[in-house]
Formats: sequence, C-alpha cells, structure tokens
Amino acid sequence: MTERKPPGVSFESWVDRQIREAAERGEFDNLPGAGKPLPELDQPYDELWWVKQKMRREGVSYLPPVLALRKEAEDALAAASRAGSEEEVRRIVSEVNDRIREALGNPPPGPPLKLTPFDVERVVREWREGRSG
Repeated sequence: MTERKPPGVSFESWVDRQIREAAERGEFDNLPGAGKPLPELDQPYDELWWVKQKMRREGVSYLPPVLALRKEAEDALAAASRAGSEEEVRRIVSEVNDRIREALGNPPPGPPLKLTPFDVERVVREWREGRSG
C-alpha cells in the first residue's frame, strides 16, 4: 500500500477502499489463523499482553533483580556440583559471591534478598564428597 491518499477524499473512505481492493485481489486469503477464534479473547484485559506474548515466544523471562540473583545463586551451586575441577568450583562460587556481596551493599528494589555469600570451602568439600561417593 504505497499509494498516497488523494486530496479531497476522506481518510476513512480511502482506507476502506484500500481494504476492499486488497480483499478483491485475495491478499487476505489463507492468512494464518483465518477462521479461528482470537486467542485469549476471554481473558481480562492486560495492557502488557503483547510484551508477555513476545517474551513467551522468544523464551525470555523477567524476574525482579532480587529473585533473579536468588535463581542465579541456586544455578551456581548446581553448576559447582557438576564442575570438573576444584578450581572451577571456586571460580563459580566466587563469582556468585561477588554478586551477592554487591547486592547486600546496594540492595536492589523488590523483596528482601535473604542470601549471604556461600562458604567456598564448604562447597568445595561437598563437591569432593560428591565425586568420591
């Protein structure tokens, strides 16, 4: 639709004509979802519906900073338990501890952090025990 609205024609009439002509050319035939009900039409209105759908399609999630750090700490412990060397365990735990200390010093908005830095030696000891058993 590169044609410009001619002077003297109301915008509504011009748009209606564009739609009618496109339909006559078959440009609306076989569109995805044709004849199907609109998804989530029965759901309450949410002004961010499109953002949530986009995030769901892209496999993206958003957690508040505190919850994201809690999840990161949980994932770090799991990664440390699967690490291939003691050096790797120490690196993983040290990195997450740095982020925890930063958050404790400058608390992000949201719920309380409820985390303290992990005891590196305890995590290393548990890693060793997991490898020997």
